[in-house]
Amino acid sequence: MKKLITLLLVSALPLCGCYSFTNANLSPEIKTIKINPFPNNAALVNPDLSQEFSIALQNRFLQRTNLKGTTEAPHLLIEGEITDYVISPTTISSPVDAPGGTIQAAQNKLTITVRVHYENAIEPDKNFDRSYSDEAVFNSDMSIQQIEASQVKIVNERIINKIFNDIVANW
Repeated sequence: MKKLITLLLVSALPLCGCYSFTNANLSPEIKTIKINPFPNNAALVNPDLSQEFSIALQNRFLQRTNLKGTTEAPHLLIEGEITDYVISPTTISSPVDAPGGTIQAAQNKLTITVRVHYENAIEPDKNFDRSYSDEAVFNSDMSIQQIEASQVKIVNERIINKIFNDIVANW
């Protein structure tokens, strides 16, 4: 029985490389990409957000596709801006022992919105301008440093997943 399972696993192993979710719908002629920095034009400015988002987006495309980065005549161009960065209360609580009930936020929500301009020189019918937004809910006792160290990364990752899927996987 062990030999049969081993034989099945070994024979199925080469099939793992036959299908990939990355590069799913990119034309074989597409070889280069340029991703311009995303300036932070939100009313509330996180000083590291622009650089962190831009680098994470570049890394996603360069690490998960066969595309090469270029500065001249790219086959794919991605650019845009961070348009919104908001921390707002989502769950309100009232301490039991406070006379008159002082209202406090029990949880807050971080929302980041990014506008993306995408150009495909090989397949111009796939060009688009879209806004992507995502959020993370967290306890109100987190400091701004904790929020920026953890929650911003979570939201950035989700937005980058959406952008990547729309361009590469076309989901």
